[in-house]
Amino acid sequence: MLQAPPVNLVISSGEPAGVGPEISLAATLAFLKEQPTAYITVLADTSVLQIPKEVQSDVLARLKLEPVALAKPVTTGKLNPANAQYVLKLLDTAVEGCLAGRFDAMITAPLQKSVMNVAGTPFTGHTEYLAQACKINHVVMMLCAALPLGFLGLKRMRVLRVALATTHLPLRDVPAALTRDHVLETIQIVHRDLEQRFGIPSPVIRVAGLNPHAGESGYLGREEIEAISPAIELAKQQSIQVTGPYPGDTMMDASSLDHVDAYIAMFHDQGLAPFKFATFGGGVNVTLGLPIIRTSVDHGTALDIAGKGIADPSSMLEALRLAHQLAVNQKVSNS
Repeated sequence: MLQAPPVNLVISSGEPAGVGPEISLAATLAFLKEQPTAYITVLADTSVLQIPKEVQSDVLARLKLEPVALAKPVTTGKLNPANAQYVLKLLDTAVEGCLAGRFDAMITAPLQKSVMNVAGTPFTGHTEYLAQACKINHVVMMLCAALPLGFLGLKRMRVLRVALATTHLPLRDVPAALTRDHVLETIQIVHRDLEQRFGIPSPVIRVAGLNPHAGESGYLGREEIEAISPAIELAKQQSIQVTGPYPGDTMMDASSLDHVDAYIAMFHDQGLAPFKFATFGGGVNVTLGLPIIRTSVDHGTALDIAGKGIADPSSMLEALRLAHQLAVNQKVSNS
């Protein structure tokens, strides 16, 4: 088995009062032990992330803590809007490093959207912020998780991937956002990244409708007729293996897990409610359509358990594993 090429990863450690710093360090130490060609830079203030003295020398040689200064001291579990700009600085540093080729991929720990907005910075989520930072008009949020053998009768391990046509929008704004061109671009982005970064030849994609029963031939809504179905037909003409629109409540039936590579939901909870029910704690958030690789955990800041030593780093570890694999795929395809 060929050894993976060297990969440089960077972690934005997220909200300093939450679990981000501790799961970033725990997952980093675990991942560096299992992947000898990985190098990880963790961005954080030194007061919230300190490397243990007993770390193995070969792991320590591939781990770097790059300090970013807090505005105010942190009380674990207590949000402080004064540190909102610190969190953005972590993201900006990671993005700039990836765009410059210093890092091969970035992984983000959770942040608190509410405190960002209280501090006066309009912020709807990592996905939207990274799109703006990379000057990209349309990116796609996709969550991934491995489903084990035997789950819902699966005869082999499969990866569940759920992408979103819209992300952090109020429900009342979703229908207007679902134009034919927007849905088509979403399908194209998912198809392209599954092929180019995930290494899946001719990926199979399912697309949900917006309304109950996928609109019931227009009786329950016309978004399927006017936007979603036309987008699917145009994608088929581009040799993309895509079908739909499916009713949201039956699109992810168990039998489809064996052959569908990704599902596209029309809005946040339509896709992520079933995803998190099946996978919570083991999922990874990936931003598709960016010029850089970005993965993240699938959970929040968990302020109530921050600093207590009980935070589960498994989602961050999976985010590191996927970021590393995508970076390796990209290096191999570019070689």
